[in-house]
Amino acid sequence: MARVRTGVRALGAVLAAVLGASLAGCSSTGGKRAEERAEQAAAQGRAAVNTPRWTVGMVTHSGDGDTFWDIVQNGAEQAAVKDNIKFLYAHSDEGQQQAQLVDSYIDKKVDGLIVTLAKPDAMKAVVAKATKAGIPVITVNSGSAESKDFGALAHIGQDETIAGEAVGEELGKRGKKKALCVLHEQGNVGHEQRCAGAKETFDGEMQNLYVDGTNMPDVQASIEAKLQSSKDIDAVVTLGAPFADAAVKAKEQAGSKAEIDTFDLNAQVATALQNDTLGFAVDQQPYLQGYEAVDLLWLYKYNADVLGGGKPVLTGPQVITKKDAAELEAYTKRGTR
Repeated sequence: MARVRTGVRALGAVLAAVLGASLAGCSSTGGKRAEERAEQAAAQGRAAVNTPRWTVGMVTHSGDGDTFWDIVQNGAEQAAVKDNIKFLYAHSDEGQQQAQLVDSYIDKKVDGLIVTLAKPDAMKAVVAKATKAGIPVITVNSGSAESKDFGALAHIGQDETIAGEAVGEELGKRGKKKALCVLHEQGNVGHEQRCAGAKETFDGEMQNLYVDGTNMPDVQASIEAKLQSSKDIDAVVTLGAPFADAAVKAKEQAGSKAEIDTFDLNAQVATALQNDTLGFAVDQQPYLQGYEAVDLLWLYKYNADVLGGGKPVLTGPQVITKKDAAELEAYTKRGTR
């Protein structure tokens, strides 16, 4: 019986650290101590569990230098330390290359996979190959609609259509009449869903502008040209934090009075919200996407646990404004928001 009780306490400590809440019937002091123990173990590079050292591979559709994915990776690595997991990470913004990277992890016989489905057609076959090989798969960030059909255990992220709808509603509350939605990655279904969702709930007119996200000067020039030719645009929505700064510069060069808003949060966005350079940001909590994906694979391997019941586990959207930014700025600087 002692062995069973020890296992229960270990799992309870992990859940307390992951979910940040005390279990029913436990004192708040006990829950806090469990969380502190897990944090201390992670800070010292020690696992908080004694399960086998499983290997988890994550392959995302990130391009080079995308700070959003640094935050996802930070969350995954933190959970991996706690869960005694060897964590591997690779990325490519080309669908076929992403699939090849996943295939290489299958060949390495990893114990679990985390993938994004920004370009689902390119990923369908390789995800099926992983599940056929008995490798559990979690999808994150992109592909909530395809995740279950592809055989993944769960999807962790925000529903991109719902996130877009939140943007359209927020623009309406701010009295905007004509908005520009800037898509920086051709073929990314999540980006299309964001702009479509915003258009659905926005009472005004919304146009899409496609830019080359790998060329920031081109992004700025394209937005600037659009603002110069359409003086009545009063809002520009970018789909990633790094592109918000390019939009701000384009606005200045064009002499436009449009409000710049963005998806995603980082330190620069938090500062810009505070000084009114940006109007609002939509945060999907990328740290949680990485952290929970790794932790859920550990829970599945250890205890056959699955979250969501076939539905996406949502980490967003959360509309962040000036009043929220100061509180979150410290977290953005350490790379966790």
